Amino acid sequence: MELAGQTALLTGATGGLGRAIAEALAARGATVLLSARKAEDLEALAASLPGSDHRALPADLAKNSAAEQLAADAGDVDILVANAGLPAAGQVDDFTPEQLQRALRVNLEAPMLMARALYPGMVERGSGHLVFVASLAGKAASPGSAIYNATKFGLRGFALALRMDLGISGVGVSVVSPGFIREAGMFADAGVKPPAPLGTARPEQVGAGVVRAIERNKLEVVVAPLPDRFLTHFALANAGVADRIQSGSRGQQAARSIAEGHPPEKR
Repeated sequence: MELAGQTALLTGATGGLGRAIAEALAARGATVLLSARKAEDLEALAASLPGSDHRALPADLAKNSAAEQLAADAGDVDILVANAGLPAAGQVDDFTPEQLQRALRVNLEAPMLMARALYPGMVERGSGHLVFVASLAGKAASPGSAIYNATKFGLRGFALALRMDLGISGVGVSVVSPGFIREAGMFADAGVKPPAPLGTARPEQVGAGVVRAIERNKLEVVVAPLPDRFLTHFALANAGVADRIQSGSRGQQAARSIAEGHPPEKR
């Protein structure tokens, strides 16, 4: 799918990854409908992007019916990039029921509801693309991330199955799975350095990955250095071994550090 002349709805637009994705889409000639909670930040981002007609569509996807309303406000878009997400780091019993529901709604339910609202119009027009920004945490579990893992495993599974359902419709579906991202994402926001051997990627690489997913109709684009990819897929294929490794002191310490960087008021 050529991006030039297309209209893309991007959620989580004002975060580090969201800004990089917005810039990448606009640079390829797409008109971007930018969504996040703060209208003033969205307006500033829209004004900074190359091209014109970019618009701000403020929405708090944690609220009831917000996803459906955002889809209605966006109208007939050609592309959905579901990027908004909460870190949901910590032990399950550290979350109130309301905080748990908020994480499920933003990370999993909202992308599903927006896809449900938007893809029938794409099918009718015979073209379109849905991109779900998941994570390598959607392939391999880690301590202190049960809720986050659940949402990303679920989002990845939803996207892969939806791609099968829409395979002959002319509508593409892709998953973009970042690993450790410097300057943005869970580790950066918590002020925690990722494990040294794994390496990191840049937010701009995530933006490029989204563009590649759309233009080439890729099933999944992983944005991570080779060691990170290898260990993730090893964990996916060898869950028992990964469990013993991740349950050790280093894994537990990393989990505590991330949770401390995302206190309850950020959930």
